[in-house]
Amino acid sequence: MCLCETFWMPIEGSYKPGRGVRKVLLVVALLLICIAIGLAAFQRRTWVVPVTEKAQKNPLTASDANLAAARKVYDDQCANCHGDRGKGDGPDAMMYDPSPSDLTDPNKAGKRSDGELFFQITEGKKPMPSFKKKLTEEQRWQLVLLVRSLAAQPK
Repeated sequence: MCLCETFWMPIEGSYKPGRGVRKVLLVVALLLICIAIGLAAFQRRTWVVPVTEKAQKNPLTASDANLAAARKVYDDQCANCHGDRGKGDGPDAMMYDPSPSDLTDPNKAGKRSDGELFFQITEGKKPMPSFKKKLTEEQRWQLVLLVRSLAAQPK
C-alpha cells in the first residue's frame, strides 16, 4: 500500500480525503480560530489619528447654546457608557472592555487636540461606535466643546 492510499480513499472512481487529512484540517482550522480570538481579545489598540485630523480647529465657540445642544446629544448618545458627568461610569460601562474613558480627566483631554477628539467621536473604535452617520458635523464639534468643559470642571 502506498502512502497516498493512507490519506486518500478511493470512492466510485474519485478520491476524497481520508479521515487523517480531515482531522488535520479540522485541528488546523480550530487552531487558527483560537489564535484569531486570542489576538482580538488581547489586542489593545491605541487611537491612530492622522496628522491632518489632529490639526483641525473647532469652528464653534464654547457658548451656552452650543454646550446646551451638546448636552442633549451627550445625554442621548454618550451618557449610558461615559456616565452623566463623564467619569466613564455609565450604567452600560461594565459591559465593555476597554472601559469607557473618564472624560473629566484633564490629563487625558488636555493632551488631545480638538481635531483628535473630533476624529475619535467621528470614527469611533470598538467598543465605541462611530458617530459619523449618527450625528451632524456640528453636533460632533459641540461634543468636543462639552468634553473640554467636563475636563475643566473641578473634581
